[in-house]
Amino acid sequence: MPLNQFCRAVVLMLLSALPLFSQTGTRQAPPLLSTATPESVGMYSERLNRLDGMIQSYIDKGAFPGVAAIVVRNGKIVYYKAFGKADLENNKPLAKDAIYRIASMTKAITSLAVMMLHEEGKIMLDDPISKYIPEFAKPVVLDQFNPKDSSFTTVPAKREISVRHLLTHMSGINYNVISSDERLRAIYTKAGIVDAFTTENLKIGDNIRKLAKLPLNHQPGEKWTYGLSVDVLGYLVEIASGMTLDQFFQQRIFAPMGMKDTYFYLPDSKKDRLVPLYSEDKDKKLVKGTTNSLSANPNYPIEGAKAFYSGGGGLSSTAYDYAIFLQMLLNGGVYNGKRLLSRKAVELFTNTNQSGTLFPDPRSYFSLGFSVVSEAGRSKGLGSVGTFSWGGAFSTNYFADPKEKICAVIMKQMWPTSYGGEIDRKFEMMIYQSLDD
Repeated sequence: MPLNQFCRAVVLMLLSALPLFSQTGTRQAPPLLSTATPESVGMYSERLNRLDGMIQSYIDKGAFPGVAAIVVRNGKIVYYKAFGKADLENNKPLAKDAIYRIASMTKAITSLAVMMLHEEGKIMLDDPISKYIPEFAKPVVLDQFNPKDSSFTTVPAKREISVRHLLTHMSGINYNVISSDERLRAIYTKAGIVDAFTTENLKIGDNIRKLAKLPLNHQPGEKWTYGLSVDVLGYLVEIASGMTLDQFFQQRIFAPMGMKDTYFYLPDSKKDRLVPLYSEDKDKKLVKGTTNSLSANPNYPIEGAKAFYSGGGGLSSTAYDYAIFLQMLLNGGVYNGKRLLSRKAVELFTNTNQSGTLFPDPRSYFSLGFSVVSEAGRSKGLGSVGTFSWGGAFSTNYFADPKEKICAVIMKQMWPTSYGGEIDRKFEMMIYQSLDD
């Protein structure tokens, strides 16, 4: 082949591969997040600033060392502040751009990756997961369990686990350490199943293949059970894309949107911005580190082998970066001139009832990645119908309201805490009370 024809063939081949590794452009061009006055977007400064006193009151009574929060309306940042300390022992003030372990806030980003691959035709939502991970073929459900030796019997599952079951936490797969089912906790522990955090030289595929051989808590599709379903999806992303989950996130999601501070494992240049973990002792006093085995090493994710990419809980991020992610969804799948999802896929992802009546909170339902406020929830004061939200184990939380075009993130770094849910509910309520349009 002549050289010019060879070069042309190589260029065409590379161009044809670009959609696999970059986001498509878009004619939609919503602006990047920028600061504006609350009044410019129909909010009242005096009311919005009531958040200051509320947040500071929790710090003053020793509930949290520090709290950071960001509020965005119509793509404009109207509140972005940090209170208290990042590190009490070293008297280090908390910065707005502090980095937090966001735990289960990782799940929505992994689910986004699945939806992106779904739109590319690489994954279908009702495919059996065994199509991609053969170890999940012929699943079984736990029947009898012997607590003396953790032995068990099983019955065949009525159906295979689908991608949709995993996205909606209806697969029957549990967590280990935080599982409320002592039987599954014993079985998972005996098999060496890792929930989300490890400094050992373990790959997510190793964990998931072991998990696939264990019994399910219930028949797929018949109950809502919070567990390692999204970790399975993280491994699915690796298989379907040919990239590690870390590579996919960085190349396909974070870099295109400009999320510059979100990682599984922080670079050395940013590790000093990671907020230390705190906990409560029996008297509800703050203790550095953790009093619970959820995180065996409080220095995760800056120590260890740095090889385990947990799609269900492994990321660390900032309030600002996560607001970018939420704003992209409020924009209908677009941010920074790039389209990550189509508008219809965003609607399917964020605002369709996939759980029926099985979601444990009767005020909400579960979509393909979020708890979503129903009409029953709106009547209880939870915000607009269609508001989607979730949180992380270390007391990080977010919500996004497509009707009011609001997204907000509040960051703490505690496990456990007696006040996490309380401050989160007040945070949301006090944002709504500041509306003035």
